[in-house]
Amino acid sequence: MDIKKSEVLYVSKDGSDSFSGRLSRKSKNDGPFLTIQRAIDEIKNIKQKNKGSLKKPVVIMIRGGTYFLEKPIEIDHQHSGTSEFPVIIMPYKNERVIISGGEKLENWEITKINQNEVFVFEINGKRFINLWVNQERVNKARYPKIGYLKIYGLCEEDGKKQWNEGVYKAIFNKQDIENLNEYKNGEIILMTKWVESRLPILSIDKDKGIIEFRKRTVFKPQKNDLYYIENLLQFLDKNQWYIDFENEKLYYFPEKNKKDYEFIIPKFEKVIKIVGKPEEDKFVENIQFYNITFSHTEWYFPESSLRGKDAGGFAQASVEVPGSIYCEGMRNCKFENCEISHIGNYGIELGKGCQKNKIVNCKIYDLGGGGIKIGERIIRDEKKMQTFGNEISGCTINDGGKIFHSAVGIWIGQSYDNLILNNKIYDFYYTGISIGWTWGYGKTLAGRNIVKFNYVHHIGKKTNGDGPILSDMGGIYTLGIQPGTLISNNIFHDIYGYWYGGWGIYFDEGSSYIIAEKNLVYNTTHGGFHQHYGKENIVRNNIFAFGTHQQIQITRPEPHKRFTFEKNIVIGKTEKWIEGGLDFNFVFDKNLYWKIDGGEIKFFDRNSKQYSLKEWREKGMDINSLICDPKFYNIENFDFRLKNDSPAFKIGFEEFELPER
Repeated sequence: MDIKKSEVLYVSKDGSDSFSGRLSRKSKNDGPFLTIQRAIDEIKNIKQKNKGSLKKPVVIMIRGGTYFLEKPIEIDHQHSGTSEFPVIIMPYKNERVIISGGEKLENWEITKINQNEVFVFEINGKRFINLWVNQERVNKARYPKIGYLKIYGLCEEDGKKQWNEGVYKAIFNKQDIENLNEYKNGEIILMTKWVESRLPILSIDKDKGIIEFRKRTVFKPQKNDLYYIENLLQFLDKNQWYIDFENEKLYYFPEKNKKDYEFIIPKFEKVIKIVGKPEEDKFVENIQFYNITFSHTEWYFPESSLRGKDAGGFAQASVEVPGSIYCEGMRNCKFENCEISHIGNYGIELGKGCQKNKIVNCKIYDLGGGGIKIGERIIRDEKKMQTFGNEISGCTINDGGKIFHSAVGIWIGQSYDNLILNNKIYDFYYTGISIGWTWGYGKTLAGRNIVKFNYVHHIGKKTNGDGPILSDMGGIYTLGIQPGTLISNNIFHDIYGYWYGGWGIYFDEGSSYIIAEKNLVYNTTHGGFHQHYGKENIVRNNIFAFGTHQQIQITRPEPHKRFTFEKNIVIGKTEKWIEGGLDFNFVFDKNLYWKIDGGEIKFFDRNSKQYSLKEWREKGMDINSLICDPKFYNIENFDFRLKNDSPAFKIGFEEFELPER
């Protein structure tokens, strides 16, 4: 971009919104704007002077510093650029710019709790669940300090409920709760199946071991589900905090080796709202963000529901948690080399009518929720209202689910023609990439999504060893009919489920017409590949290695061709090779299988009927497959390159390119 041929606007922390914004530094009675919103709104004035259009690109250059917002930045269709003359928002030179949805906490007092000096702040009625100290997330006081406890079970009347019905109380092991004292600000975070429930404590009956909640659980818990408790003053430890909502005070236990402190709490759930009117063909277009950091937001259940009868969570993927950068009716816009960090919700949300946008080379981390959401849960019939054709490439998305544990790295709902390319996704408690939002064979918009050259790892269990705490997850997870969706040349490894369901590639309910090829999947708790139910999927030329319980799982029998599984290499240590609903409405052939110790492999029906390899072949399966060592270069170090004399080439297996690890 030739700055000399652009209309350049400047923003600085020592500017003024009464200035012209055309100078990079203050000079007498003129200089840069003070606020980013004022610079963005100047685009409307420029267009007015030019009879409603831009005659050159507009570049908004922001001087370095942290910009604490008075309200979220709002961008609408009137701020749009054009393909010839885009609007560019970027830092001045190489200065670091942080746009913050938070505010500083200052003027603390010091008191003593258990002989320890603790900072105390007046919060004046504010409610928030995130705190950052010196740009690092600080956890609330927690019991237990590390790890998790297990619930004992349910009261008799709750035990009769269906699995998807929530409860308002549970029975806890008495020894685990006997020392709980003041609990009125406490919150239990209880994991059940694939979701967490955040449950403010209503009462504790220590004699019976019963804790009642102000909100209901999402699903019916079961014995030995995991939980922990946050925000109990008695467990306050170094570099932790506690909030007393009734007395409107925040307590922070400082680390002794620190002298200077900056405390930031979230003020807004969104930093930027980019909202067009796609229903009126008024899109926000051709706006580009470069090298900007967005931070310090959160979302939590509305105040009115905290003591109500709503659930303390979401049925899947924390999908109702919004993005800190929220977009709808946005077209041909771009975020490049940006950072979204230290937030309490999802990073970016491309909602209704977001089309052909790009998120490129961004770093998205320290997330209360997930990374990126694309599309909606509902199906829109008008194309202008649909979300499609977006690209997420070269991004690193990690350290998510800090508040909402079931959030995912990239979520694609009712959306199509998106490209997910060359991203690194890791350290989430639930799923890496999720595509589709139709359970079964009903109407859907999720087709022709391309997922290639991504590196997804440590899902369920994080790299620091925390987890697994949830179940039923995948490195990649799909739902519904998805013709044209391709999952290719990706690495998925270290996928861990708690009760069940740590799978690499997971075709869940109704997943159909999807191709998964040339992927490397290894170190999973429940198998490299799982199809719950679906139609005519193709799984070919992949490497699946080292499932703990079994190597492959195929669950629901159906009266149609379920999938084709061919030219794959499957290696492991388990006798149970394939487990599930073995109705033989599928095709297995031209695969290479190898049990590391050379022992026998078996195929298990979900009713515990076993098939030997001979019996499996008598059913028409794997007639042309091989049982032999594939001859990898160094399997102990997960080097899955094949030696030149590998027998895998005899079945037509082709070596393939993978993303960098």
